[in-house]
Amino acid sequence: MKNKKFLVLFVLAAGVAAAAWYLTRPSAAPAADAGRAGGAQPPTVVNVVATVRQDVPVVLQATGTVTPVSSVDLHPQTTSTIRKVHIREGQFVKQGELMFSLDDRSDLANVDKAQAQIARDRAALADLERQYKRSVELYEQKFIAQSALETLRSQVESARAALVAGQAALQAEKVAASYSTIRAPMAGRVGAINVFPGSLVQLATSLTTITQLDPINVAFTVPEAALGDLLAAHKAGKVTVDASVGAARPVSGTLSFIDNTVDPLAGAIRAKAVFNNRDAGLWPGQHATTHITVQTLKNAVVVPQAAIIINAKGTFVYVLDADQSARFVPVTRLHAWGTSAAVAGLAGDEKVITEGKQNLRPGGKVRLADAGGDGKRRVADAAKPGPVAAK
Repeated sequence: MKNKKFLVLFVLAAGVAAAAWYLTRPSAAPAADAGRAGGAQPPTVVNVVATVRQDVPVVLQATGTVTPVSSVDLHPQTTSTIRKVHIREGQFVKQGELMFSLDDRSDLANVDKAQAQIARDRAALADLERQYKRSVELYEQKFIAQSALETLRSQVESARAALVAGQAALQAEKVAASYSTIRAPMAGRVGAINVFPGSLVQLATSLTTITQLDPINVAFTVPEAALGDLLAAHKAGKVTVDASVGAARPVSGTLSFIDNTVDPLAGAIRAKAVFNNRDAGLWPGQHATTHITVQTLKNAVVVPQAAIIINAKGTFVYVLDADQSARFVPVTRLHAWGTSAAVAGLAGDEKVITEGKQNLRPGGKVRLADAGGDGKRRVADAAKPGPVAAK
């Protein structure tokens, strides 16, 4: 019985305490509930960057290989022995410079023989011509028959033909003799020399190579998607190509070749650019990084890529309005590089929101994260075009 009385007293005391807390609780709680129910959304904290206008070059980047404009592997055109080597390995030679001399004694003897044959044929022709002239006089005086005159005339024509054949044979012997002297077919640098005086050489023997180093080519490939821009730039005029090897200073050249087919497996097309190489800064076989400026977007609006939003609605940015609200603006990305992009759809004097945009709604109020700033940070440094891949 006493336990029941004690329980009833405990319940009554708890109820009195709960009633006292309810009557004396802070009045801010209802206000907070009311704010959550129907109050205004607090401003979203954001960062903004001012857009800039500038000329933006559209640059394609590709990895290429330095290749010579021409390279010749020298072979003899006859079987003989090397009499003298006139050049050194690694030497630069001019076109027509003497490089190798072969044993030419047999060839010179054949030339002398052909010249002697011509002299004999010329003497025989002269004798027949004198006989024919005398026979014409005798025929006019009726001392010889016409058939004898015609026979003599045939002999003269045959001797003339023999003389022409002998002259052709002499020319052939001179050509054969010329094979004993091997001259540089072009200006360039001599490679390794594989023969020495006394070496027996044949048609398949490689004597050395000559590689033209100035000018020189850089061969590279560009993506199939960039072919249209590359062809349009090439059609419009001179296309500048910059190439660099390692840490060396880039050199400028000109686009000289675009292949006539696209590689269907790689989805790329081959191209070449030609460079002046007087200082031999580019060497055949080196890997080079090329940058091709295919066009320049004049006075384009540049924004950070972080400001661009892409979703099911399209591509757009949030712009800060004068009343500190976010405005939804659709844009078209024209070209992107690094952390910046050139876009269409903006006037160029807006401030775009770069951070905090994931919490925004069109027309929503915003507050700058930098309370002391005015939102005038610009993208000039980030917007400087640099080496980028094809758009």
